Amino acid sequence: MVAAVQFIGVSRSYGGLVALQDVDFRLDPGELAFLVGPSGAGKTTVLKLINRELKPTSGEVWIDGIPAHSLRAGQVAHLRRRIGVVFQDYKLLPRLTVVENVAYALQVTDLHVSDREAHDRAVDALDAVGLGARADAYPHELSGGQQQRVAIARAVVREPALLVADEPTGNLDMGNAWEIIDLLQDVASFGTAVLVTTHNLEILSRLNRRIITLSSGRLVSDERPPFLRRAGLA
Repeated sequence: MVAAVQFIGVSRSYGGLVALQDVDFRLDPGELAFLVGPSGAGKTTVLKLINRELKPTSGEVWIDGIPAHSLRAGQVAHLRRRIGVVFQDYKLLPRLTVVENVAYALQVTDLHVSDREAHDRAVDALDAVGLGARADAYPHELSGGQQQRVAIARAVVREPALLVADEPTGNLDMGNAWEIIDLLQDVASFGTAVLVTTHNLEILSRLNRRIITLSSGRLVSDERPPFLRRAGLA
């Protein structure tokens, strides 16, 4: 099985500062994991390496079989079509409707998609997150939880191999936070690997999911649910 993302001996330095040191992990298709650690632990560096905003100082970063660590600049756009990203602050375009936001995300990464196909796929993605009825609304007309649902629809409309969610519940109350987490679990159930950064201890304590912990640039633990370990699957 080709990993959705795999780090092999990855280190990253900024001048004399070591941000990551010898990090190894992989996520397979359909797996959801949480990436945690204190401020400065290296989480942001991991996300930037995945999205090829950075290259590792040493080691290898593989995304769906693509060697992100060795890509030329002109190949990065192809890599990013395999990755969906959800941000804490949604990053929706305020002058576009909800359906236009989602369709635009598809069209800017695939110039061969027609306007009709982009619209139809955007509507399907919005239906999947429970917002089909609000397709013609503008972002400011939606609640924070609804805007984050749109952001998820925008991230999955390209059917990526990997979805990265950076503190997706950080601006939400717990009711809306759980709805977003449920949606991300649904995304994983359809075969997309999902990596979520969070500081929300309630979510981490209540979900029986894998937790990858960084501290001072090192991977200090990689805890999988007990039922997987007992069954010999992890």
